[in-house]
Amino acid sequence: MNGPTAEGKKHGPGTQGRKHGPGTRSGQRGPTAEGRKLSRSFSWLALLGTLLVIAGIVGLIYTGVATLTSMLLFGWLLLIGGVVALAHAIQSRGTNYFWLGVVVAALNLAAGVVVIRHPEGTAEALTMFAALLFLTGGVFRLVGSVVVRGPQMGWTLLQGAFGLLLGLLVLFDWPHSSLYVLGVFFSLALLFDGLGLIAIGVGGRRIVSMVSEQLEDRLDPPGPATDSPPKAPGDGQK
Repeated sequence: MNGPTAEGKKHGPGTQGRKHGPGTRSGQRGPTAEGRKLSRSFSWLALLGTLLVIAGIVGLIYTGVATLTSMLLFGWLLLIGGVVALAHAIQSRGTNYFWLGVVVAALNLAAGVVVIRHPEGTAEALTMFAALLFLTGGVFRLVGSVVVRGPQMGWTLLQGAFGLLLGLLVLFDWPHSSLYVLGVFFSLALLFDGLGLIAIGVGGRRIVSMVSEQLEDRLDPPGPATDSPPKAPGDGQK
């Protein structure tokens, strides 16, 4: 007579644990959705890295095209930077930095127009500048390693000798070296950036998968062995 009613059986502790426990789908919906979103983002990173790697390999094969492409991109970046600097200068008119912003914008615009109209001459000038940088950097490393004699003296000597040799090779073959030097550097930058993005994308997907599995294990504890409702006080008596 006083045993648990049908309503009590319906809402017993075993049923409530199944219905509102943390291992239900409603509890897993949040982490699973976030994990899928992160995995999708890392997949896009890996795809972008693959495209950059392909572009870098093509650029290493066609170094002349890569040099011309890098010069055109450099020119358009200068133009865009000049337009942005001019817009900032217009917004800051009436201040002490107005004319400085106008001068910087004008220089960027002029340099962008020159680079786009004369990409070959710009490549020759930048190649000469790069060769001088390699020469001066190699000489300073060699002299510094001999004077300081630190624990990394061997590596510093090697870097200095490599920079000096590279600068001499580029300088002796100038201006013909301008057809491939910048293209090789541009293609190598694309290649290594693409490999880095692929590593980040693949590693990120693995980390997200591992974290999602751990969250699912924590949010899905083992349920009770039986779901039978509790017995009434008089059920065991005849």
